[in-house]
Amino acid sequence: MSTLAAPAVPHHCPPLVSVVVPTFNRASQVGQALDSVLAQDYLQRELIVVDDGSTDHTPRILAAYGERIQVIRQGNRGVSAARNQGILAARGDFIALLDSDDYWLPGKLSSQVAFFQQHPSLQFCQTEEIWIRNGRRVNPKRRHRKFAGMIFEKSLPLCLISPSAVLLRRSLLDEVGLFDETLPACEDYDLWLRITWKYPVGLIDSPLVVKRGGHADQLSAMPELDKYRIQAILKILRQGCLSPAQESAAKAVLAEKCRIYAAGCRKRGRIEEADHYLSQIPGEAPG
Repeated sequence: MSTLAAPAVPHHCPPLVSVVVPTFNRASQVGQALDSVLAQDYLQRELIVVDDGSTDHTPRILAAYGERIQVIRQGNRGVSAARNQGILAARGDFIALLDSDDYWLPGKLSSQVAFFQQHPSLQFCQTEEIWIRNGRRVNPKRRHRKFAGMIFEKSLPLCLISPSAVLLRRSLLDEVGLFDETLPACEDYDLWLRITWKYPVGLIDSPLVVKRGGHADQLSAMPELDKYRIQAILKILRQGCLSPAQESAAKAVLAEKCRIYAAGCRKRGRIEEADHYLSQIPGEAPG
C-alpha cells in the first residue's frame, strides 16, 4: 500500500487539512460544495477535487476556480477510486471528505480541528448534519442517530457515519487502508467498520453539514445495498481482529442480512444466489 505519511511540521503550526471532493456529473451542485469549503474560517487547508470522468460541464465549473483548487481528472472509476486518488495526492495531516452534492456550514473545519486539539488521542470525528431530501428538510429517523465512542456494534445494521461530516488523521488511513474500490456502494460503511472496531469516534453535536439526497444518481438509493454490507461484514470477520463481543454481534447482523437478502432472491427466482448468501451464515444449510 502506498504510504500516506505526511511531512513533520512544528507543533505550534496549525495542522494542514486536505479536503477531498469527488464529483461526477454534478455541475448543478459542485459549485456550492466548493464554495462552502472556500468560505471556511480555517485557512490552513487545501482543496482537492477529483473529477471522475464527468461528461457534463463540471470541468468548466472547476476551471473557473483557478488556483484555489487542485483538480485531478480520471476516467469514470467510481467514488471510491476518486476519493482514494484525492487522498493519495493530499499533503495534510488531516483528511476531510465532502461529497459534491453536500455542503458545509460555517465553522465546520475550525470546530473539528479544535475538537482534535482538545482530544489529542482521537483519530476520527464527525459532526451532526442537516438532511435535505428533494429540496425539503427532513428529520433523520431514530435508527440513524449518531453516537460517540466505540460504536462498532451500533454501526453494523446500517451506516451511521457520513463522509461529508468526517475529519480524520491521515495516519489512520495508512493503518486501515483506503476505500475498497471493488464495492460499488457501501464503501464508506466498509471503511467505518475497519476503523470503529478499534478506535472510538468523536462527535460534535452541532449540525455543520448539509446532506442532500433524493436525486436519482445517489449511491445510497441503489437497490440491494445489503449485498455490499454483507461483503463488508464478511471481510472484517475474516480479518480475525474482533473481540468476542464484536464478533458475536457481527455474525448476528450478518445472519439477519443474509436471510433477508436470500429471501428476496428466492422471491425473484434467483435460487442459486439465495443459496450462496445462506451459505455465508456459519452453520446455515441452504434449502
